Amino acid sequence: MTKKQLIMEKALELFAKQGFESTSIQQITDHCGISKGAFYLSFKSKDELIVALIDHFMKQFTSDIDYVVNHTQNDEDLLYKFYHTSFDSFQKHSDFAKILMKELMQSFDEELFSKFHSYNKSMEKVILTMIERLYDDTDKYLKFDLAFCIKGFLKTYSELFLLYKAPLDIDLLIRSLVEKTNLLAKNMTVSFISDELIQALDQPLDEEYSLGQIVEIVEKNIVDMEESTEKDSLMLLRQELLAPSLHPAIIKGLLENIQRHPHCKWTAYILRRHFGIK
Repeated sequence: MTKKQLIMEKALELFAKQGFESTSIQQITDHCGISKGAFYLSFKSKDELIVALIDHFMKQFTSDIDYVVNHTQNDEDLLYKFYHTSFDSFQKHSDFAKILMKELMQSFDEELFSKFHSYNKSMEKVILTMIERLYDDTDKYLKFDLAFCIKGFLKTYSELFLLYKAPLDIDLLIRSLVEKTNLLAKNMTVSFISDELIQALDQPLDEEYSLGQIVEIVEKNIVDMEESTEKDSLMLLRQELLAPSLHPAIIKGLLENIQRHPHCKWTAYILRRHFGIK
């Protein structure tokens, strides 16, 4: 674990217990067993730390959902796996999600707003890809409406995991949402979406990365990681970016290797799009 990862992990523990505003940098460094100087080598401020935490968890969430949508072979299983992956992530990261709900959603910080907007658009793209696959004959306007309904399901029902301590039957919840989604897809006839709205929404849904930026992201991952199969895979992928020579099947295998590492999921997400591999 790198120093930066240690700070993020320990800070999250403190934020979950006592809140973001009530946690000082001194408390974070004491909890990590490091000096303030070591903290500032990784983060310029506590605000930069919380932005990094948001990046880390939102990238994992988005890349996990994208992976499920693009790697589930059986259409009959796709919707169930989509919801299961989403709510499984909400459960695993409930402490972080509570922090966001309690303290950050009222923030007017422009950088935070921009990041949430960017990840929201990325999720729209993944959901629309899934809808196109499952409901190909559905009117294009209704597909947008359905995507917003699915996003609403995720937001509303995720609050059950965060606000209530009662045990929840996840399988029952997911089967219920699969049924609701299918009913909407098959029976909707009136769409709110118009051509004007589609034009307004028809902006790049993912941040566009240049080759140089992708190489930089991969190299940063390599520096941050200990010796491992994932690191070796990243080094081969970096070489492929600089001097393409590998068969797509080999690239796909390397991407599968790094996909399993929690700090490489977003990198895998970016690389799959760069190499055109689903």
